[in-house]
Amino acid sequence: MSQQPSKQQFLESAERVINIESQAVEQLKSQLNNDFFAACQRLLNCQGKVVVIGMGKSGHIGGKMAATFASTGTPAFFVHPAEASHGDLGMIEERDVVIALSNSGETHEVTSLIPVIKRRKIPLISITSNPDSSLAKASAIHLTVKVQQEACPHNLAPTASTTAVLALGDAIAVALLEAKGFTPDDFALSHPGGSLGKRLLLQVDDLMHSAESFPAVTPDTPIKDALLEMTDKRLGMTAILDKDHSLLGIFTDGDLRRAFEKGVGVDAIIEDVMTKGCKTITADALAVDAFGLMEQNSITCLIVVDDKNKPLGAVHMHDLLKAGVV
Repeated sequence: MSQQPSKQQFLESAERVINIESQAVEQLKSQLNNDFFAACQRLLNCQGKVVVIGMGKSGHIGGKMAATFASTGTPAFFVHPAEASHGDLGMIEERDVVIALSNSGETHEVTSLIPVIKRRKIPLISITSNPDSSLAKASAIHLTVKVQQEACPHNLAPTASTTAVLALGDAIAVALLEAKGFTPDDFALSHPGGSLGKRLLLQVDDLMHSAESFPAVTPDTPIKDALLEMTDKRLGMTAILDKDHSLLGIFTDGDLRRAFEKGVGVDAIIEDVMTKGCKTITADALAVDAFGLMEQNSITCLIVVDDKNKPLGAVHMHDLLKAGVV
């Protein structure tokens, strides 16, 4: 049984791998040329989808590449070459563009698809380490990604080469993103479950407490009755409305504390201790803007009003935190 490696040996191995892969990515810059420009142009003008094909480790990189394209404004999907030859080629249309990945450029499962792709006149972009390979020669555009060595000590397992191809895929995706003017709003639409999506998509009316759970009293309400309303609705505040249901002000836990510090009793009317001209927000405002307004004014709740200053509900800081807006 071999001796257990030391901590230092593990760290030295990790450092060596990272150095080799960093160099592979750094060297990739010198391989960018007119072919990269041509590939970006072809993909930018694609009227259909980008279809990425790859086998083994190249397939895993291809899956990530397709996912990155799709989430940054370039519709794309991954097709396994073995499945493609058994029916999945029907997913690919003439208006699509195929990107085929193969380090050697001779992967049988990939090269066997070339005749069908060519017959259907589907543009083929390949990424290999060998510009003289079968796949490279059959492609309309070929991108060379060649590394000096793999991070594997036997120079066998795809490591540095797959990292370099992954970086190239990201470079293409970002170049297309910028060319298309893809915005954070566009990104949010394809990532509604992510934090950015929530920040850019969730509106106040998606989170607010509506009329039935909205605390409200009239100006002549005694403080003790206002406290009952606040306790019942559990928002730490109550709105004060006039007879026309227009907003006059707000009474919060903080207002209650300040009133007691001044010796005001619970039988006093709420109009005498409420905060007039309170901060409000509209229902169609972004939830993240509601958070900013609360943070800026050191408050935890906003009354939601319409264009006539009629309250529609309220949104609390806890609602924003629970929804993952911040």
